[in-house]
Amino acid sequence: MSSLRFEAPTLLDYFAALVVDDQQFSLLEAAITVAQDDEPTLDVQSVLSQIDQLAVTLKRRLAADASAMHRLRSLNHYFFRELGFAGNVNDYYDARNSQLQHVIATRRGIPITLALLLIEIAQQIGLEARPVAFPGHFLVKLKMPQGEVIIDPFTGQSLSREDLEERLAPYRLRQGLVGDFEVPLGMFLQASSERDVLARLLRNLKEIHRTAEDWRRLLAVQQRLVVLLPQAWDERRDRGLTWAELGERHAAAADLAVYLEHQPEAADARAIVRRLDELRQTGPSRLH
Repeated sequence: MSSLRFEAPTLLDYFAALVVDDQQFSLLEAAITVAQDDEPTLDVQSVLSQIDQLAVTLKRRLAADASAMHRLRSLNHYFFRELGFAGNVNDYYDARNSQLQHVIATRRGIPITLALLLIEIAQQIGLEARPVAFPGHFLVKLKMPQGEVIIDPFTGQSLSREDLEERLAPYRLRQGLVGDFEVPLGMFLQASSERDVLARLLRNLKEIHRTAEDWRRLLAVQQRLVVLLPQAWDERRDRGLTWAELGERHAAAADLAVYLEHQPEAADARAIVRRLDELRQTGPSRLH
């Protein structure tokens, strides 16, 4: 009598299950799992419980009929002053700033991870808070009875329209979005989808590991990006190039072939064709 064998799901399988459906997208849990690439035994549910406890502590202080403005003021004081969350200005590009369990422990992070925590606590105390992928700096938008409030999660500052326009000006200049091509400020303050937020978090890490030429850690992040964005062919190309750095010629060739199949007219198509030909030949597989 044959026995059935079941393989335990991998960490990547776990991540994939959290992000497969936009309607039931588990952003906070999926964001926590990113740290499992460095800490495979990280207890994700324990981190979620820590965040819940932070929210419960504040919620217990608020009257059931507390106004939205009172809730917001209490949130700002609690998160930024009492708990002491702030931007990690001394080591901004430390990969641990993208790991929520580390941000909770140290009270230091980058805008996107601080925003995730701030939004979760805000929502648990009855505020409508959404992430905003503002150019160069993640923000939090709260819908209040008197209008929208924009908060910089890095500093806790509430930003006026003038503040936002000033921050946006260099980006508009670089992108040529001035004069007849100027895009209204409101377009940059649209709430981001959960999938886009997680992609931005992963791409931050991707750039950190790419710059450090830490190919193994880079590959782990790229595996998640390909799962998260299965039709983002640039991510498939980039993973292929990382496979090549690691000497995995067959995996590299497979990814680059998929990229060319879907992006035959891409500006780098010729270069990728040459790289693919190299990978399919015998001998060492390294980028130069």
